[in-house]
Amino acid sequence: MDTVERATADGQIRDAEAARDELQAALAGVGITLPSLGLDGPSLAADAPRPLVELGRCAPDVARRLAAALRRTGRDR
Repeated sequence: MDTVERATADGQIRDAEAARDELQAALAGVGITLPSLGLDGPSLAADAPRPLVELGRCAPDVARRLAAALRRTGRDR
């Protein structure tokens, strides 16, 4: 990977980190924590990384609260 490709990959990773942080803050705003929220390791390991945000696992009650928050937001549109 040359310098330009590395800089591009670094920018994509920073963008994915920012997206994760935005989602984490938005979820916290409605009282939801996804404990496994992070970046997907395998998507970062490729020669040309295409970072993905990993939502991870959560307990059923958290999934229900997340669904309720999404439904409320959908009604507000």
